Amino acid sequence: MSEPGNMANGAAGDVELARARLWLLLGLCLRAAPDAATLRLIAGLQGDPSPLGSTLGELAGLARSADPVLLAREHHDLFIGLARGELVPYASYYLTGFLHEKPLARLRGDMAGLGIARTPGLAEPEDHIASLAESMAGLIAGDFAADAAAQQRFFERHIAPWAGRFFADLEVAEAARFYRPVGALGRHLIEIETTAYALAA
Repeated sequence: MSEPGNMANGAAGDVELARARLWLLLGLCLRAAPDAATLRLIAGLQGDPSPLGSTLGELAGLARSADPVLLAREHHDLFIGLARGELVPYASYYLTGFLHEKPLARLRGDMAGLGIARTPGLAEPEDHIASLAESMAGLIAGDFAADAAAQQRFFERHIAPWAGRFFADLEVAEAARFYRPVGALGRHLIEIETTAYALAA
């Protein structure tokens, strides 16, 4: 596997590019409900017979007929709610049952070491699943000074311990329609990354 930083020089392989794009797609969908432009982008995705490809095809099909207003309501019901959404998309909550706990502090320390800065204007803590997906995309794409080992440590410390459960919960969430294949996409990606890192060890 190529070093993530090589992508910035145009020399990374197709696998790394595909990985970064999948993580970025998850971040886009989970940060906020996709707008019309993002839906058009998703609608153009091509599936294949693999579990991941089949999920991408399903998501693309839903994007072609999605109503942005209804999708915004679905995102709100799932992740925001009046008091809280059906799901709480934070590492601290999944790992401890509370927000702003030790997983967030550990993440902030590791982000500082990798040169990953908090996005200005975002109210959510950095352990939101969208932030972690975007950070993973950046690590793979070479946006930060991190080698493949640092990329693996970030995944194993901050994503692998809980994100698979979150995505599985999203797949069966009562309010989820468009977001069911988003959950499946995340679950498949977690499984692929976990297997790849285990084989590389």
